Amino acid sequence: MRLVLASGNRGKLAEFAALLRPLEITLLPQSDFDVGEVAEPHSTFIENAIAKARHVCRVSGLPALADDSGLCVRALGGAPGIRSARYADGAGERRVDERNNARLLSELDGEADRCAVFVCVLALLRDADDPRPVIAEGEWAGEILTVPRGHHGFGYDPLFLIPDLGQTAAELDADTKNVLSHRGMAARRLMARLATELAYR
Repeated sequence: MRLVLASGNRGKLAEFAALLRPLEITLLPQSDFDVGEVAEPHSTFIENAIAKARHVCRVSGLPALADDSGLCVRALGGAPGIRSARYADGAGERRVDERNNARLLSELDGEADRCAVFVCVLALLRDADDPRPVIAEGEWAGEILTVPRGHHGFGYDPLFLIPDLGQTAAELDADTKNVLSHRGMAARRLMARLATELAYR
């Protein structure tokens, strides 16, 4: 099965390709089909994920997988939320990640409540007019540090502490992160749904 990932983020492509490998799914980047960044006009993760997948299905002619994910910080009323990748008015590359992290630290300066949760919503559409997208969700709870730690991962990983481990998401190896993360949880739920569907084809 070939799926097009509705994202230009190389970190996400690598993570999802590894997570979906057990089902022998080949994950292709949207750039293979000249799809640029897709608008995310909605106010919820699930609506944005469906919109992105539908657009990529329409352009590529293949099934598409989209995720809309982000960091929700309790003290900031759920921000950066759906604007996580654009929190500092940019998206995608490491310098922008650094600016997003800097803004987050600035917003939380002096704040005692550092609780946060990573959220991931996956939407898989079989075609552009699919009336029943496969939806899977995952969450990963942690705390926001005052200084970044670690060099793995991307996005807010260097600031996201997993208290039980005493490590940030950026200090975890890829296999451990895939087991624990919001994307890992959502991907496992998605795979369970897909395995059931494939078994009855």
